[in-house]
Amino acid sequence: MQAASTRVASSAHGAAGRRARAIASAALKVAYPLVILASLRVGSPRFIGLALLVLLWLQRWLGAGSIGTLLARLTRLEWALALGLSSWSAGIALTGSETLLRAYPILVNGGMLVAFGATLCGGGPSMIEKFARLRAPDLDARAVRYTRRVTQLWCVFFALNGTVSMAIALWGSRAQWAFYNGVVAYLLIGALIVAEIVWRHAFSARGKAR
Repeated sequence: MQAASTRVASSAHGAAGRRARAIASAALKVAYPLVILASLRVGSPRFIGLALLVLLWLQRWLGAGSIGTLLARLTRLEWALALGLSSWSAGIALTGSETLLRAYPILVNGGMLVAFGATLCGGGPSMIEKFARLRAPDLDARAVRYTRRVTQLWCVFFALNGTVSMAIALWGSRAQWAFYNGVVAYLLIGALIVAEIVWRHAFSARGKAR
């Protein structure tokens, strides 16, 4: 009886811990655009660079659950992207460079484009397929083709978003840069996610009707 109670308590504690990490991870994702918007109030890019560096690794740590798990789960590509963004953030913090700060969202979009695009090569599962299999491990061929097309769509989005971010970084003001990367880009991401969910339900309904 006591052993069973201990197992139940341990399971409940683990579930609570996972929920807490999920909530904290979501809060940190919301914090990224807030940090970008904070650049309007904070004159020096140094503090923004430091905040970006901390957010980057806190998000990864909370998503993995522990430092050891995090390090074990990172692929070579993810290591390269994480270290690249970390080095860039550290460079912003150390130099206070406005140019480095403005280039950061371009690197983020480029990194996401590489990460998503790499899964379209070599015949392995696409990025969206990997996400989908977390909820539904048994995907049929039709669903696999759909997830591949959605991954391609996100690649196009990251390429276009990075291009616009680059143009604003080169020719826009700090306020325009912060507004686009801290507000507009995230509204576009949200709109794309909602549109994909609506289309996915329609796609699924058509498949069941056949």
